[in-house]
Amino acid sequence: MDIKEIQSLIKFVAKSGASEVKLETDDIKITIRTGATGSGSETTYVQQIPVAPAPVPQAAAPQAAPEAAPEADAAPKAEAEDDSKYITIKSPIIGTFYRKPSPDKPVFVEVGDTISKGDVLCVIEAMKLFNDIESEVAGKVVKVLVDDSSPVEFDQPLFLIDPS
Repeated sequence: MDIKEIQSLIKFVAKSGASEVKLETDDIKITIRTGATGSGSETTYVQQIPVAPAPVPQAAAPQAAPEAAPEADAAPKAEAEDDSKYITIKSPIIGTFYRKPSPDKPVFVEVGDTISKGDVLCVIEAMKLFNDIESEVAGKVVKVLVDDSSPVEFDQPLFLIDPS
Protein backbone atom coordinates (compact mmCIF):
# COMPACT_ATOMS: atom_id res chain seq x y z
CA MET A 1 0.00 0.00 0.00
CA ASP A 2 1.53 3.31 -1.01
CA ILE A 3 1.33 6.68 0.74
CA LYS A 4 -1.39 8.07 -1.58
CA GLU A 5 -3.68 5.13 -0.79
CA ILE A 6 -3.07 5.65 2.94
CA GLN A 7 -3.81 9.38 2.65
CA SER A 8 -7.06 8.78 0.77
CA LEU A 9 -8.03 6.18 3.40
CA ILE A 10 -7.37 8.75 6.17
CA LYS A 11 -9.55 11.32 4.39
CA PHE A 12 -12.32 8.77 3.93
CA VAL A 13 -12.24 7.78 7.61
CA ALA A 14 -12.22 11.43 8.74
CA LYS A 15 -15.25 12.24 6.56
CA SER A 16 -17.15 9.14 7.63
CA GLY A 17 -17.12 10.12 11.30
CA ALA A 18 -15.73 6.76 12.42
CA SER A 19 -13.50 6.94 15.48
CA GLU A 20 -11.28 4.00 14.55
CA VAL A 21 -10.63 1.84 11.49
CA LYS A 22 -8.33 -1.16 11.31
CA LEU A 23 -7.10 -2.58 8.02
CA GLU A 24 -5.10 -5.76 7.92
CA THR A 25 -3.65 -7.57 4.92
CA ASP A 26 -1.10 -10.36 4.64
CA ASP A 27 1.88 -8.00 4.83
CA ILE A 28 0.65 -4.83 6.57
CA LYS A 29 -1.56 -3.71 9.43
CA ILE A 30 -2.95 -0.13 9.61
CA THR A 31 -4.96 1.44 12.42
CA ILE A 32 -6.48 4.89 11.90
CA ARG A 33 -7.92 6.69 14.92
CA THR A 34 -9.69 10.02 14.70
CA GLY A 35 -10.80 12.00 17.71
CA ALA A 36 -12.66 15.27 17.85
CA THR A 37 -11.07 17.90 20.08
CA GLY A 38 -12.94 20.67 21.88
CA SER A 39 -12.22 23.22 19.10
CA GLY A 40 -14.10 21.23 16.47
CA SER A 41 -10.97 20.17 14.58
CA GLU A 42 -10.00 16.53 14.26
CA THR A 43 -6.72 14.82 15.02
CA THR A 44 -5.82 11.70 13.06
CA TYR A 45 -3.41 9.04 14.27
CA VAL A 46 -2.02 6.42 11.90
CA GLN A 47 -0.12 3.37 12.98
CA GLN A 48 1.40 1.17 10.29
CA ILE A 49 2.91 -2.13 11.36
CA PRO A 50 4.60 -4.47 8.92
CA VAL A 51 3.56 -8.04 9.55
CA ALA A 52 6.29 -10.67 9.35
CA PRO A 53 5.43 -14.32 8.84
CA ALA A 54 5.39 -16.23 12.11
CA PRO A 55 8.29 -18.61 12.60
CA VAL A 56 7.37 -22.28 12.61
CA PRO A 57 8.29 -23.79 15.99
CA GLN A 58 10.39 -26.92 15.90
CA ALA A 59 9.10 -29.49 18.36
CA ALA A 60 11.68 -31.62 20.13
CA ALA A 61 10.05 -33.53 22.97
CA PRO A 62 12.34 -34.77 25.73
CA GLN A 63 12.06 -38.47 26.56
CA ALA A 64 11.69 -37.91 30.33
CA ALA A 65 8.33 -36.12 30.04
CA PRO A 66 6.34 -38.97 28.41
CA GLU A 67 7.55 -41.42 31.06
CA ALA A 68 6.32 -39.19 33.90
CA ALA A 69 2.95 -38.44 32.29
CA PRO A 70 1.28 -41.86 32.71
CA GLU A 71 1.88 -41.77 36.46
CA ALA A 72 0.35 -38.31 36.74
CA ASP A 73 -2.70 -39.31 34.63
CA ALA A 74 -3.44 -42.48 36.63
CA ALA A 75 -5.25 -40.69 39.49
CA PRO A 76 -7.63 -38.59 37.33
CA LYS A 77 -8.59 -41.65 35.22
CA ALA A 78 -9.39 -43.69 38.33
CA GLU A 79 -11.45 -40.82 39.74
CA ALA A 80 -13.31 -40.38 36.43
CA GLU A 81 -14.20 -44.09 36.38
CA ASP A 82 -15.55 -43.82 39.95
CA ASP A 83 -17.62 -40.74 39.02
CA SER A 84 -19.24 -42.51 36.06
CA LYS A 85 -21.64 -44.40 38.33
CA TYR A 86 -23.00 -41.10 39.72
CA ILE A 87 -25.61 -38.80 38.25
CA THR A 88 -24.45 -35.24 37.65
CA ILE A 89 -26.84 -32.39 38.44
CA LYS A 90 -25.97 -29.53 36.06
CA SER A 91 -26.83 -25.85 36.10
CA PRO A 92 -29.84 -25.06 33.90
CA ILE A 93 -28.91 -21.35 33.75
CA ILE A 94 -26.02 -18.90 34.02
CA GLY A 95 -25.79 -17.10 37.35
CA THR A 96 -24.39 -17.14 40.88
CA PHE A 97 -24.55 -20.42 42.81
CA TYR A 98 -25.71 -20.33 46.45
CA ARG A 99 -25.91 -23.32 48.79
CA LYS A 100 -28.17 -21.48 51.29
CA PRO A 101 -31.54 -19.74 50.88
CA SER A 102 -30.10 -16.73 52.76
CA PRO A 103 -26.83 -15.97 54.61
CA ASP A 104 -28.31 -16.73 58.05
CA LYS A 105 -29.91 -20.06 57.04
CA PRO A 106 -28.28 -23.53 56.84
CA VAL A 107 -27.25 -25.05 53.49
CA PHE A 108 -29.89 -26.93 51.48
CA VAL A 109 -27.88 -30.19 51.29
CA GLU A 110 -24.61 -31.54 52.67
CA VAL A 111 -22.41 -34.30 51.30
CA GLY A 112 -23.90 -37.57 52.56
CA ASP A 113 -27.50 -36.31 52.73
CA THR A 114 -30.23 -38.48 51.22
CA ILE A 115 -32.43 -36.53 48.82
CA SER A 116 -35.71 -37.18 47.02
CA LYS A 117 -36.79 -36.14 43.55
CA GLY A 118 -37.91 -32.49 43.71
CA ASP A 119 -35.80 -31.53 46.77
CA VAL A 120 -34.14 -28.11 46.46
CA LEU A 121 -30.35 -28.52 46.19
CA CYS A 122 -29.31 -24.88 45.77
CA VAL A 123 -30.38 -21.56 44.30
CA ILE A 124 -28.90 -19.75 41.32
CA GLU A 125 -29.29 -16.01 41.10
CA ALA A 126 -29.75 -14.72 37.58
CA MET A 127 -30.65 -11.09 36.89
CA LYS A 128 -31.74 -10.47 40.51
CA LEU A 129 -34.04 -13.52 40.46
CA PHE A 130 -33.34 -16.50 42.72
CA ASN A 131 -34.10 -19.81 41.02
CA ASP A 132 -34.50 -22.99 43.08
CA ILE A 133 -32.57 -25.88 41.55
CA GLU A 134 -34.41 -29.11 42.34
CA SER A 135 -33.11 -32.65 42.19
CA GLU A 136 -34.19 -34.66 39.18
CA VAL A 137 -33.37 -37.94 40.96
CA ALA A 138 -33.49 -39.51 44.39
CA GLY A 139 -30.24 -40.63 45.98
CA LYS A 140 -27.33 -39.57 48.14
CA VAL A 141 -25.25 -36.41 47.67
CA VAL A 142 -21.69 -37.56 46.98
CA LYS A 143 -19.98 -34.31 46.07
CA VAL A 144 -20.65 -30.58 45.76
CA LEU A 145 -18.67 -29.42 42.72
CA VAL A 146 -19.06 -25.63 43.09
CA ASP A 147 -18.10 -23.26 45.92
CA ASP A 148 -20.80 -21.12 47.52
CA SER A 149 -21.31 -17.67 45.92
CA SER A 150 -19.44 -18.72 42.76
CA PRO A 151 -20.48 -17.86 39.21
CA VAL A 152 -21.72 -20.84 37.19
CA GLU A 153 -22.22 -21.40 33.47
CA PHE A 154 -25.07 -23.12 31.67
CA ASP A 155 -24.68 -26.93 31.88
CA GLN A 156 -21.86 -26.70 34.45
CA PRO A 157 -21.83 -29.70 36.85
CA LEU A 158 -23.00 -28.72 40.35
CA PHE A 159 -23.53 -31.97 42.31
CA LEU A 160 -22.77 -35.68 42.03
CA ILE A 161 -25.63 -37.91 43.21
CA ASP A 162 -25.42 -41.65 43.92
CA PRO A 163 -28.80 -43.03 42.82
CA SER A 164 -28.39 -46.41 44.54
